[in-house]
Amino acid sequence: MSDLVLVTGGTGYLGAHVVKAALDAGYRVRTTVRSLARADGLRAAVGARSDTPLEFALADLQSDDGWGEAVAGVDYVLHVASPYPAGQPRDENELIAPAREGTLRVLRAALAAGVKRVVITSSFAAIGYGHGDHPEPYTEEDWTDVAAPGVTAYQKSKTLAERAAWEFAAEHPELEVVSVNPVGIFGPPLGAADGTSVFILRTVQRSPIVPDMKFGVVDVRDVAALELAAMTSADAAGERFLAVSGFTGMKHVAGVLGKRPLLLPDWVVRAAAPFAPMARSLANEIGVEKRGSSAHAGELLGWRPRPLDETIRDMGAALVAAREGQP
Repeated sequence: MSDLVLVTGGTGYLGAHVVKAALDAGYRVRTTVRSLARADGLRAAVGARSDTPLEFALADLQSDDGWGEAVAGVDYVLHVASPYPAGQPRDENELIAPAREGTLRVLRAALAAGVKRVVITSSFAAIGYGHGDHPEPYTEEDWTDVAAPGVTAYQKSKTLAERAAWEFAAEHPELEVVSVNPVGIFGPPLGAADGTSVFILRTVQRSPIVPDMKFGVVDVRDVAALELAAMTSADAAGERFLAVSGFTGMKHVAGVLGKRPLLLPDWVVRAAAPFAPMARSLANEIGVEKRGSSAHAGELLGWRPRPLDETIRDMGAALVAAREGQP
């Protein structure tokens, strides 16, 4: 019988791809959901049949309830679930505490159940912020400085959650821990999806004017593949893996999609920041270039992400098809 993999947050944008990748690789998969009403949607999204080895467990990162049942008999945990805000909360602890405590909750349950390895889905947010000028590409050796001015609640939450995971791993060496740190995740969603990358692509598709924002890109399908590689490689235990395929901006994304929007002046975005949460998030990225290197994942795991433009085209086509009601 194949190994049983628990994917937390399997109904999310990345989580659905991780579930599909694990099923396609021949694993039995259990995924946590906060409501069983979402189970049928995920089954349809990943193409599961009646005999597909996919099961569901009710569990929430903010409660201990259900985690014992979720990890029972599990060989590996891919911890994908994480709170992600549309804007910055008034109290940063509204985001930091659930992210940190949720990660520790999963790790404690995995340890108690005798799980072999937990792959934590962290983020570039835990690597590339609070540094000032940083001309060299960021690597796994870098950590976000949560005490630096301008570091957002989300960036703090991902950093402190991952730090807590590594502290837990140091205290419990019998549980292997790995982290995957993607930059902005793009690519075709499985079923309905929202989030920052979907917002960016839809903005480019629909708007005649876009902000002059630049960002790192990695394909959601490639992140899922990296999660599985990090789960099984003997060399991956105790490692961080920065996942990035390229660096781009709104103007280039528009060109790949066959659009020619005007660039919104930076001062307009900054002027709107005090009044609109999304503008506030964008204002922090205006004029900033943060490049990262995936050399470590390539050298240790043989990970090779697809070209950035392929990711953008596939995602754009998927969003158009969804809007037009195509399969």
